[in-house]
Amino acid sequence: MRLLQKNLWMIALSWAMASASHAAPLVEPTLHIKSQASGAGRVALTLDACGGQTDNRILSALVDNKIPATIFVTGIWLKRNAAAVEIMRAHPDLFELENHGGHHVPAVDTPRKIYGIRSAGSPDAVLAEVESGAAALTGTGEPAPKWFRGATAEYSPSSIAMIRKLGFKVAGFSINGDGGSLLGAKETARRIAAAKDGDVIISHINQPTHAAGEGVVQGLLALKAKGLTFVRLDDAEGIGNNGTTE
Repeated sequence: MRLLQKNLWMIALSWAMASASHAAPLVEPTLHIKSQASGAGRVALTLDACGGQTDNRILSALVDNKIPATIFVTGIWLKRNAAAVEIMRAHPDLFELENHGGHHVPAVDTPRKIYGIRSAGSPDAVLAEVESGAAALTGTGEPAPKWFRGATAEYSPSSIAMIRKLGFKVAGFSINGDGGSLLGAKETARRIAAAKDGDVIISHINQPTHAAGEGVVQGLLALKAKGLTFVRLDDAEGIGNNGTTE
């Protein structure tokens, strides 16, 4: 009996290893906006609100300096940050709220971990993550989202195809501003301030205790001082790879 159990365990392990080795590689899509014909150029600022609280250093700077941004919110963050949502809704000219999933689960349809976060693991689970995120947004009275960005911003190619069939564009980026909110203020500011015409910046607005938030503000103000214009994804033509926008 023990020998049979051991053999079954070895078969299961071999199958799991074979499946993992044949799993499609993940992709981290890029996204640019169409270049501006004249002027200093324009960039799109996208901020992820994964969970946790609101970084009011960033939110206040956006309002005070009239900097538009696309905010990717999870259902988790929406429940915990009603006051911040009300501020965003009071400035519809600045803020566009889009879908970051219901529970901040990576949109990968095979079981694995990405940056320590367990993936959705199946097509049905990816579908549930995307649709629950959209429902959380519309449940607050927001318009139906047009864009989706999954947790970790990495996807299996089959998941991208599924998300596109649901009618969402998948939001990649061209500049990782804050390294998942783990970078220091100086490096975050340097990365964001280096943005050029057509770039799409990703950073986070849900980590008020991290130094990166200070750098986000510094970098954005540096771009504004250079004369660059900020646009939301809904107001620009976004061009992504890996079938994410076409």
